[in-house]
Amino acid sequence: MKNSIIKIEGLYHRYSKDWAVKDVSFEINKNGILGLLGSNGAGKSTVMNILCGVINQTKGDVYIDGINIRKHPIEAKELIGFLPQKAPLHFDLTVDEYLIHCAYMRTIEPSKIEEAVEIAKEKCGISHFSSRVLRNLSGGYQQRVGIAQAIIHNPKLVVLDEPTNGLDPNQINEVRKLIQEIAQDRSILLSTHILSEVQATCDDIIMIENGQIVFSDTMSAFNNYIKPNTIQLNMDTPPTEDEFKKIPGIEYVEFITKNEIRLQFNKDEEVSKKIIELSVLKNWNLKEVYLEKSSLELIFAQLSNRKS
Repeated sequence: MKNSIIKIEGLYHRYSKDWAVKDVSFEINKNGILGLLGSNGAGKSTVMNILCGVINQTKGDVYIDGINIRKHPIEAKELIGFLPQKAPLHFDLTVDEYLIHCAYMRTIEPSKIEEAVEIAKEKCGISHFSSRVLRNLSGGYQQRVGIAQAIIHNPKLVVLDEPTNGLDPNQINEVRKLIQEIAQDRSILLSTHILSEVQATCDDIIMIENGQIVFSDTMSAFNNYIKPNTIQLNMDTPPTEDEFKKIPGIEYVEFITKNEIRLQFNKDEEVSKKIIELSVLKNWNLKEVYLEKSSLELIFAQLSNRKS
């Protein structure tokens, strides 16, 4: 049977008297991006530090491609690439000097280092900056160099901690695309507290709050966790607010513009169907109607409170 890339079983950890992680279990058995989501202090960093062998768990087991990281740390860590929230860059080195240093640190055979550096630079789009001193790169390109050091030894698993933190919108989009490209042939665990980050990049998601898993499923299931209860309309000749409220199930009416209206409705009522029928009957000239998804913030808040 093929080993899972990550398998975590019954993970617990505490600092002094307080449990930071309580009974966390999950697996990754495919390439792609898994989002580890949670508010600050939820336990994400503790899970990542245990997973990468930085600290030992209080109890539970962590396997990387079938290797127990506590019993065989060197063998397990050879399969992991890690980019912490603050990339471990040496700013007085050039891109090439730094990546060669990282290759030696990763015990890549000396005869294969040049090739490994070139492959990492090519994948991360930094080949044209080979001789540039790191401190002279933009934040986005420094982050690319940080990702390059995480993949230079061709690991099966790449762990990224808040990889777009502090970047401007253009840099964020570039780094997201890079992460998605890298995920084509390896597994990525991306930890963040930013909801839009997991929505933009992740295939699956695990959410941790108070050290426990409160959600584990696909990104689509997360987005649809709360059933929508608002619709937005676009009409040429809409009725008045009072007329809308006469429709069974309508609880709130908001005119965004004179032709755009948001309606909040009782989830048990088939409001969209009724509005379409009335629009035809009363010549409201309905041009568009669509359900509004629940905001990620609302889903996040509900899940955060589920085990509190």
